[in-house]
Amino acid sequence: MKQLTEYTQHLFFLGAQQQHVYLFVILPSMGITAIYFLRKYVFHNRKNKGIKEIYTTLETRKDHLPVFKIPSHFINGFLTVVFGGSTGIEVSTVVSTATIGNQIYKRRLMPLAFKKACICAGVVAGVTVLFGSAIGGWLFAIEVIAKKFQKKVVVSATVSALIAFFFIQYVGSPYLIPMSAAVWQWKALPYMMLLAVLAGLLATYFTQIVIFCKHWFSGISNNFLRVNLGALAVGILIVGFPSLYGDSYHGLVDMLRTFTFSGIHLPGSLPLTLAALFLLKPIAASLTLGAGGDGGVFAPSIVAGAFLGILFAYLCNTYLGFEFLVVNFALIGAAATLAAAIHGPMTAIFLICSLAPNGYQLLFPLGMAAFSAYMLSKKICSYNVYSYQG
Repeated sequence: MKQLTEYTQHLFFLGAQQQHVYLFVILPSMGITAIYFLRKYVFHNRKNKGIKEIYTTLETRKDHLPVFKIPSHFINGFLTVVFGGSTGIEVSTVVSTATIGNQIYKRRLMPLAFKKACICAGVVAGVTVLFGSAIGGWLFAIEVIAKKFQKKVVVSATVSALIAFFFIQYVGSPYLIPMSAAVWQWKALPYMMLLAVLAGLLATYFTQIVIFCKHWFSGISNNFLRVNLGALAVGILIVGFPSLYGDSYHGLVDMLRTFTFSGIHLPGSLPLTLAALFLLKPIAASLTLGAGGDGGVFAPSIVAGAFLGILFAYLCNTYLGFEFLVVNFALIGAAATLAAAIHGPMTAIFLICSLAPNGYQLLFPLGMAAFSAYMLSKKICSYNVYSYQG
């Protein structure tokens, strides 16, 4: 799913850029409309609700993730992202792999007491392959899905992480951000903490935008209007800011390249562009989900936080005379925003460390920023988009 989605998204994005930029307006509508008809006629109007489905399943022994969740999330996540829906395949992958684990349990291939262990094993494998981080996958299952240490879950998650680790050694897992992180300086730490505070506020803003859009779109009874209103709005945003297309990882890498190569001239409008990107990515993602796209807050949180970090470093370097490494601050912004958005600081730390070469050099500042942003977000808003009851 990861490789197929990345390859197809790249083809669609380049095709729209080369043919006519206004194709960006209609592509999200095409993708989400296709999802609507698939949901109606193939999956019998059964909706995907993301990671909340896993929580619901874990609450009762008799409730299960039905097997249709595997093709449903696979296909719908793929269609959402490749047609420009501004989210990622992370949540689609997590629910699909969790369903595989649940089906192993349901079919009595494991003892009845191992339901949570089976689901978490599936989740670990999915996240490990997506991010190339067995530790990150293991922590996500324990910290975000299971929410506590249980012997059976820890053992199953560990076995799954080891198998997934050897799998990615065989098939390869290229870095999402090819620019290498570098050694950080202690004098930068106060500024990294200030960035963490801003990232915590950004994650809280993202959570509220997602919840508002879901409520607002659920009040639109006309299905055609609901799908196309949200998708067209996303398309219009993409025309103005092509970096918002799909999971936006391509836009993030392109932005980082402008700082990596000294020969590239930085336009005067760059600060406004970066500000627009980190503020609009949560809106574009929320509109995509509200219109019926499949996905979650993983990729949008990482990307929005990274854009915030880039802007923060740029302003410090330009107006305060520092020489902060932009890629370092991008990774710190991404980790802090993700930690606050999913309420999983340990998961965020190790996932973001794995995104770029030498990422583990930033382990300490990433940890400080992730926990600071998480605590601030938790204080402002006790729930995230997965645990919100409403």
